[in-house]
Amino acid sequence: MQDPVSTRIDSAAPQASAPQASATESPEASVYQRYAAASKTVEPALCCPVQYVGQYLQAIPQEVIDKDYGCGDPSIYVNQGDTVLDLGSGAGKLCYIMAQVVGPKGRVIGVDCNPEMLSLARKYRQEVARNIGYSNVEFRYGMIQDLKLDLELLNNLLNQSPVNSSAAWLAGRHLEEQLRTEQPLIESDSVDCVVSNCVLNLVRQQDRHQLFDEIFRVLKRGGRAVISDIVSDESVPEHMRKDGYLWSGCLSGAFREDLFLEAFADAGFHGISIAKRQSEPWQTIEGIEFRSMTVVAWKGKQGPCLERNQALVYKGPFRRVEDDDGHVFIRGQRMAVCDKTFRLLQQAPYASAFEPVEPLEQIPLDDAATFDCKRQKLRDPCETKGAKYNATTEAGNACCGPDEPCC
Repeated sequence: MQDPVSTRIDSAAPQASAPQASATESPEASVYQRYAAASKTVEPALCCPVQYVGQYLQAIPQEVIDKDYGCGDPSIYVNQGDTVLDLGSGAGKLCYIMAQVVGPKGRVIGVDCNPEMLSLARKYRQEVARNIGYSNVEFRYGMIQDLKLDLELLNNLLNQSPVNSSAAWLAGRHLEEQLRTEQPLIESDSVDCVVSNCVLNLVRQQDRHQLFDEIFRVLKRGGRAVISDIVSDESVPEHMRKDGYLWSGCLSGAFREDLFLEAFADAGFHGISIAKRQSEPWQTIEGIEFRSMTVVAWKGKQGPCLERNQALVYKGPFRRVEDDDGHVFIRGQRMAVCDKTFRLLQQAPYASAFEPVEPLEQIPLDDAATFDCKRQKLRDPCETKGAKYNATTEAGNACCGPDEPCC
């Protein structure tokens, strides 16, 4: 079999005939058909109202603005210089907005499996680049639950060796795995921020665990996921889940609010928070409320737990809180923590909640023993200062601020 060596092509993806829409068709067929049609004719029912920053829209062609659908604006959580991955990038509006936010030193990658939407997004790359003064956006053909498989490369290779027998089908499966290993669509640990705008709910139930695992895989340590999606306040019944029209309309495939947050935790994220939750439902069907919600989650709590005599003091306002690893922090108490937790909880999104207490004498990492993170305990000041610490000092200026006179 020929080795899959090819340059990623940034032209229109292969075209396919769209199936006819109906309430009884499969979710996948319904999603493809409806969004293929929406790439040609505006369908307002596919999105709820979102306010985007006007200055960024000025550089984007009106056709992209009109035919891109979503329920939130993850771009406001993106930083200058970031490498950003947009899952289900559609017509490319969010990608073109973020291209301006990250600036010329940043990079934006859109992934979509709908050839018609992909073609529309790619159509305006050069025009947007001229408008903003630089080119930092590309669109790739793939499924967001399988970010290792480059469908464009696979399609090119299958055109050379069509699948016309069971032997060819088995060879095709081997080719898929070869592409995932040797030429992944998105590399592991390569992205600062993964965003998505009302797309995760369109993924089949059986693929959702893999979907969140893939989001986690491609993020760098310290990276974050910012996902805007439609959620429900109750579980959606089976008869609604089988309705292709409701599924493609971002309704019957909605995550239940609490299970949406649990999916991030199950994938290994920490610092999971609801950044925005629509107060009034977007739609209500059979008494079930559907609304937009944006969740921010972070990658980076993995690693060994080492004892270096450090402590964290939770500053309030709650009497006690518990982090994603089960550590309990009591307001005002010096809680013993491992080196990993000590550093993690001084970073976003926790930075302002804790006061760090460093040991008087640092323990080198190579000399640190294993810390039992399952054991909750206070850190005695003598541990921090050392058992033989017996200093007496004169009053200093530690109580004074830089611009405040001391008493």
